[in-house]
Amino acid sequence: MEYRYLGKSGLKVSALSFGSWVTFGTQMDVDFALSCMKAAYDAGVNFFDNAEVYANGQSEEIMGHVFKKAGWKRSDLVISTKLFWGGPGPNDRGLSRKHIVEGTDAALKRMQLDYVDLIFCHRPDLHTPLEETVRAMNHVINQGKALYWGTSEWSADQIREATYIARREHLIAPTMEQPEYNMFHRERVEKEYASLYHEHGLGTTIWSPLASGLLTGKYNQGIPAGSRMSLDNFSWLRSKLESEEGRQRLEKVQALAPLASELGISLAQMALAWCLKNPYVSTVITGASKPEQVVENMKALDHVALLTPDVLAKIEAVLQNRPQPDQDFRG
Repeated sequence: MEYRYLGKSGLKVSALSFGSWVTFGTQMDVDFALSCMKAAYDAGVNFFDNAEVYANGQSEEIMGHVFKKAGWKRSDLVISTKLFWGGPGPNDRGLSRKHIVEGTDAALKRMQLDYVDLIFCHRPDLHTPLEETVRAMNHVINQGKALYWGTSEWSADQIREATYIARREHLIAPTMEQPEYNMFHRERVEKEYASLYHEHGLGTTIWSPLASGLLTGKYNQGIPAGSRMSLDNFSWLRSKLESEEGRQRLEKVQALAPLASELGISLAQMALAWCLKNPYVSTVITGASKPEQVVENMKALDHVALLTPDVLAKIEAVLQNRPQPDQDFRG
């Protein structure tokens, strides 16, 4: 396993990490979750990602039980949660001081932890003054309930303003952002955040590296039973796949498959390795519904070197609908 610094911080996270978004509480119980997380841990993964909204808190509960059953040393783990959607009550959502303080306590109770290493503002809250959110996150860290705080799907301007407020008021600034990043979703990570990496040392814990499974190739012949897009609570993903944009992306996935085959790796491994090539990606959050998937995903780290400039040019040609360059992968 490779370990990368989380932005400008001194914290090291595994280049490939494990998240519970889709499966915990919906597709797997504690024992099955343990088998997947153990496969990740045995491969060197130290970062495990969660959120209060995942399976309405059940995901955090399951992960907490896994930590207890596994008996792993706490200092060897980097554990996160994210706050924004905590329940149906008027103060159970958003980034007010009340919800941040109470939401953090509730998440720690569900996960049976004294602290999380990383805590994220899961989305920007346009109804709460940003200074209130920054001060609340600073308070949570000063209370020892989290070690670093960050954002998820915030604009560069919002992150920059939060950092400015923190520095002006001598508070702790956000360290990391958790954005979607994959071959089909690139603008924010590659362009919008570009100045933040240099100006503020922003770290990134990217999610959906396989574009909700699209880049595995498993949807090339339709929607398999039991897959994410076959689930009722992911009908919105199915609608995207069945749209014109989804059809065009499927065509690109089908065109990428021979490139992966020529390299002797799976399409999923090539997509994960592609994300790992970005030097501003601190960690790539992976997910899986069975241990075998975890094992296969972890192999992507061994294949990063295969993505030479020539290979990347061919991938880019497919993604941009350009004629394929003539270079041979083995040249």
